[in-house]
Amino acid sequence: MNYIEVSFSITPEIPGKDILVAQLSGIGFESFMEEKRQLKAYIPESDFNEEAMKQIPILHDNDFTIQYTVNTIKDENWNEQWESNFSPIEVDDFCTIQAPFHQQQFHTKHIITINPQMSFGTGHHATTFMMIKAMQNIDFANKSVLDMGCGTGVLAILAKMLGAGETWAIDNDQWAYNNTLENIALNNTNDIKVIHGDAQNLPLSETFDIIFANINRNILLQDMPAYTKALKPTGLLLLSGFLTDDVPVIAKKAEDLKLQHKDHLTKEEWSLLVYEK
Repeated sequence: MNYIEVSFSITPEIPGKDILVAQLSGIGFESFMEEKRQLKAYIPESDFNEEAMKQIPILHDNDFTIQYTVNTIKDENWNEQWESNFSPIEVDDFCTIQAPFHQQQFHTKHIITINPQMSFGTGHHATTFMMIKAMQNIDFANKSVLDMGCGTGVLAILAKMLGAGETWAIDNDQWAYNNTLENIALNNTNDIKVIHGDAQNLPLSETFDIIFANINRNILLQDMPAYTKALKPTGLLLLSGFLTDDVPVIAKKAEDLKLQHKDHLTKEEWSLLVYEK
């Protein structure tokens, strides 16, 4: 079976990519690969309808500038194309993120296997990379953890590898929910609780020592009060998914919520902020 690869360039990138993924998923696109300033979307050739794709709302939204190119990937090249697009990620000597088809020997302290049905949360994006880097300096032993917008579940999985206690992972995307369950099984971290939902589905009876939220700026600003409420006293909130230009508005919201700034990482044009309650 041949596949169609559609490569989109999007400005502004956030929240454009998130909206584009949601709308393309609704018309049959099966998987996505995120690169800097670009999103690659894949669909079986037999299911591709360019006229239907042209009708998705974001392509007619004047708030975004989007261009795309279409490429056919022959059946015999599909696995090779997909695997060549997904290279292992190493974060210092701390953690490697690999796919099941990688054969290399890695020597980091932790190795996570992710089936890359969609690449958000594989470590390729700067925000996930920074989250993992920040986790090196946190004591997870027996701590309760919440991974909001979990994507592939990689942060929740790594937290369990680092000794976390009760761990929850939440995502409102059905693909991400299913992929998280698959990746939890691949890494034998089966006691992670996974929810298909958003901040409104936070377990009301639970509070957490550590919360990850690697989500776009607008969702963070909307849901930071809910994260803060779900955080234990002296708990840590790790926020990413936003551009460095957006740091002041995130920081102002954190100040309003009486969160104490602990750390700030940057990579490329992206930032991560760590707060304590």
